[in-house]
Amino acid sequence: ADDWIVWNGSSTSITTFVSPQPVEATDNAFWDQFWADTATSVQDVFALVPAAEIRAVREESPSNLATLCYKAVEKLVQGAESGCHTEKERQIVLNCCRLLTRILPYIFEDPDWRGFFWSTVPGAGRGGGDEDDENARPLAESLLLAVTDLLFCPDFTVQSHRRSTVDTAEDIHSIDSCEYIWEAGVGFAHSPQPNYIHDLNRTELLKLLLTCFSEAMYLPPSSDSSNTNPWVQFFCSTENRHALPLFTSLLNVVCAYDPVGYGIPYNHLLFSDYREPLVEEAAQVLIVTLDYDSSTSSSPTVDGTTTGTAMDDVDPPGPDNLFVNYLSRIHREEDFQFILKGVARLLSNPLVQTYLPNSAKKIQFHQELLVLFWKLCDFNKKFLFFVLKSSDVLDILVPILYFLNDARADQSRVGLMHIGVFILLLLSGERNFGVRLNKPYSVRVPMDIPVFTGTHADLLIIVFHKIITSGHQRLQPLFDCLLTIVVNVSPYLKSLSMVAANKLLHLLEAFSTTWFLFSAVQNHHLVFFLLEVFNNIIQYQFDGNSNLVYAVIRKRNVFHQLANLPTDSQSIQKGLQRKKKTPEPISRTNSQDGVSMEGSRPAAPAEPGTLKTSLVATPGIDKLTEKSQVSEDGTMRSLEPEASQLSPEGNPSAALSDGEPWSGEASHSRRERRRLSSASSSGQWTPTPDWVMSWKSKLPLQTIMRLLQVLVPQVEKICIDKGLTDESEILKFLQHGTLVGLLPVPHPILIRKYQANSGTAMWFRTYMWGVIYLRNVDPPIWYDTDVKLFEIQRV
Repeated sequence: ADDWIVWNGSSTSITTFVSPQPVEATDNAFWDQFWADTATSVQDVFALVPAAEIRAVREESPSNLATLCYKAVEKLVQGAESGCHTEKERQIVLNCCRLLTRILPYIFEDPDWRGFFWSTVPGAGRGGGDEDDENARPLAESLLLAVTDLLFCPDFTVQSHRRSTVDTAEDIHSIDSCEYIWEAGVGFAHSPQPNYIHDLNRTELLKLLLTCFSEAMYLPPSSDSSNTNPWVQFFCSTENRHALPLFTSLLNVVCAYDPVGYGIPYNHLLFSDYREPLVEEAAQVLIVTLDYDSSTSSSPTVDGTTTGTAMDDVDPPGPDNLFVNYLSRIHREEDFQFILKGVARLLSNPLVQTYLPNSAKKIQFHQELLVLFWKLCDFNKKFLFFVLKSSDVLDILVPILYFLNDARADQSRVGLMHIGVFILLLLSGERNFGVRLNKPYSVRVPMDIPVFTGTHADLLIIVFHKIITSGHQRLQPLFDCLLTIVVNVSPYLKSLSMVAANKLLHLLEAFSTTWFLFSAVQNHHLVFFLLEVFNNIIQYQFDGNSNLVYAVIRKRNVFHQLANLPTDSQSIQKGLQRKKKTPEPISRTNSQDGVSMEGSRPAAPAEPGTLKTSLVATPGIDKLTEKSQVSEDGTMRSLEPEASQLSPEGNPSAALSDGEPWSGEASHSRRERRRLSSASSSGQWTPTPDWVMSWKSKLPLQTIMRLLQVLVPQVEKICIDKGLTDESEILKFLQHGTLVGLLPVPHPILIRKYQANSGTAMWFRTYMWGVIYLRNVDPPIWYDTDVKLFEIQRV
């Protein structure tokens, strides 16, 4: 308890505080010393109030801890009522803020205390009979309302609009906080004068809000999406009169932030940037308030009407969470432009290469930005269409591919890999995304990938190939998603470079080895996805894709081997024996990697000892997506799951059952598989001839076999006639060739669109809180408390 003495200089009071003897709530002299106007920082409070002490008070003198919390909230309420006009009042408010930020996690970690803030404090009236109804408010509500009032408190957190002395200062209850929005942007045109004291005060209050919301970290992950966070629920309800200006302030502060400053190199080393901590805190509070499972609710559609429940006429339009509601209702083009430009500028920041090393400031909150971008696209379809309407979407794509490539070898960044892939899966469900990828890629961001000349589609394929062939083992569940993205965009790719074409064929070669196909029950799905890519390009984009056609001809033996895949028990066993000799999941040989781009560093694994948080499993690709068919005029119609099962045999891609997930699949397909493949006594799955036959017969090889049948003799003839060994002549021939009338009837294009589901909602919750936990190290708000939502692990 010695540490507490330093803080307020009275040792007797501390022993009193920790002793089981309750101290009266009315003993103001005793309580006031906790927030006396000595200037402390939040770091001081964390150092002076050790975890062991808080737990000791919680166990041995619970009534004193309860009174401390109640009195600290009371001080915040008084500060909010008075408008914090004096320096002393502001100091008290900040100290109470820091103290509550320190103590709340220890309240949340104990199930017996969790309800404490939702109870009312009996007989603790603030005087004055007319306030009795006010006192019936649970402590949590009083706390949240006081903090929101304080976030729009003139001369404390916002610029005062009056040039006056104290006596005529604005009354905090009569001001319209919409006039005090913190930054220009969505719905607000005026950019207030920057004031670093206001930024610091806002940051402290937002840190307390985030700590209030963090009760979610102390509950184990559950698939029950009705499990709403009561703090967030109240904060984002109509009870919060500042909900709209606060939502707008947080969004605008994030999207307007420019870390590079005024273009002066090294300026971030010369003076401290007070904006950045505020922007980080704002981004974290924003994504937590938007933690909302859209799959279970009536979500507003593009035209603003709601869908999804049988009682639409009874339901209010959109969700009760006002932040989600406001986000889904943003619709002005200039607002979309402001948000997209801001997010793209911040995501690209780590990629900005300057000639002077370390001369530009690098931001660290790209994971929060990716979650925010995901929420924007998921809750506001008009925003999604706006993003895809122009090639601005590529300003989001390139940073995501950079992060994916950079993190592929790092076990501590699996979450970042997942969210990057989820965003690309969501975008790839829209035709425009595939079309935009044809734009030539000229920005040269140094990346550890082979040098190539081509389009953004080439970049995407080359990075995906790199992830699959040289990422770490835990990325395997993402292979389905990566290839689904390539399938979704493939019908629109006008001309792949030779480098990208070779990468696709290298993947097919790797995935169609017998040991890979026979070693796990879902591995053959990857071959189906790749064949679908080749079929889409050959049928719909043959003309510009001579590189791919040439690569297919050169590697024709891979397709012949697939067509002649052995199905007898002996060959299956032989194939599996080969696996024991080749431990690597995919060999990196013969992928002709060539030289990496200049200035790039190889993707590095995590430093040993790096902290990471565990994640819940993601749903399989069949739960993540639903199939849509693209009709002649380019519109999509959703295919009912039954329809896609009963597809005509002549339609190879529809007969392909979707990649079975890596976790939790339909019991029907599980039964089917159990029938076709025998499980050995150890419960180990083993492949059987029936099982191999069941999918081999559906391999969509017709189109490619026909192409080979027509073109191979012609190419061989040219080589013999002209004694050619030069591929440019063959490519010229293929460029001018045509297969019109020679190929099977084109299959309908199938797109697998992301669909919201409670599995991903839970994944996002654990990922987001894991990021927030690890990023808040100064002070370490949740460190060493008993969190239940995830485990903290060391690499």
